[in-house]
Amino acid sequence: MITAFSTQVSATENVSNAFTYKVVLPENQHDKNSNYFDLRMTPSQKQTVLIKMNNSSNKEITVDVALNSAKTNTNGVIEYGPSKLEKDNSLKFDFAEIVKGEKSVKIPPKQTVEYPLTITMPDSQYDGLISGGIYMIQKDQTKDQKAMIKNEFGYLVGMILSETDTEVKSELNFNKAYAEQQNYRNAIFINYSNIRPVYIDDMSINVQIMKKGSEEVLYDTRQTKMRMAPNSQINFPVLMNGEKMIAGDYSAHIVVTTENNGKWEWLEDFTITDEEADKFNKEDVSLLQESRIDWRMIIFVVVGVFVVITIIFFAVRLYYAKRQKEKKRQAVEKKKKKAKKNGK
Repeated sequence: MITAFSTQVSATENVSNAFTYKVVLPENQHDKNSNYFDLRMTPSQKQTVLIKMNNSSNKEITVDVALNSAKTNTNGVIEYGPSKLEKDNSLKFDFAEIVKGEKSVKIPPKQTVEYPLTITMPDSQYDGLISGGIYMIQKDQTKDQKAMIKNEFGYLVGMILSETDTEVKSELNFNKAYAEQQNYRNAIFINYSNIRPVYIDDMSINVQIMKKGSEEVLYDTRQTKMRMAPNSQINFPVLMNGEKMIAGDYSAHIVVTTENNGKWEWLEDFTITDEEADKFNKEDVSLLQESRIDWRMIIFVVVGVFVVITIIFFAVRLYYAKRQKEKKRQAVEKKKKKAKKNGK
């Protein structure tokens, strides 16, 4: 379900990253073949697990660590690292409150240290999963002085905590539809939650936006192969394809399907206010690019080009007409001279 992997930010070469790590899997590792923590726990259990951190350089380094609950982004991809994604109201036990560790670690040159993570499980039995990630990044990674962009490597280790094999049935709840922007482009967002402590896999969504009371579909968006983290929410965007946002009452028809024949369907109304439409239309980069086009100037240029082409056409035509007339005149003169010569 999750893996340990490295993430790369920015893009340039000649970066010195002296930090590497190794996960120390404990006896209660549930999946022995995984390279992340998948721990079978018990109520009220306290446990310390270790990550070995190595410094291969000749200088002391500092590694920053962030603990994050698993969340779902707008693309239906699960994020275990730092993000601005909101927690869902259904999240009863936050990974970042269950698992604790130091926020930074100093590693001496050419040495390996053990980084402890302390896990404290809830007192009552918990069916389902508590999941999150441990994000580790070396501070002050060096770069080529001539480089303009700094490239940093971070590492992410996933962790799943469970107590039982009891099957938890997935359940989705619709929250709201609302006007917003994605990457400075007008959109309608559909917000819904996975309110159970289980992963949702192979999720597909189809959203149709209509004017309230109308069956005419204004926007139709589909996406497949999505996932959701346990007890997380998703803000799924329906882009307006460069069109102006118009205030009014709308309806959203949403169909979500998941693995094992899961299906949820909602028909929900929402409103776009005048203030929202004005605000987002002013910020939409597609509309701004369109508004920068000077149509009067374009028409003036087109008309000007047409006039110039017309003048050239008639000038060339007049030139050839005069030339033909001159040729005829010369031919007549030639005949007259010839006739006059023969008359002598």
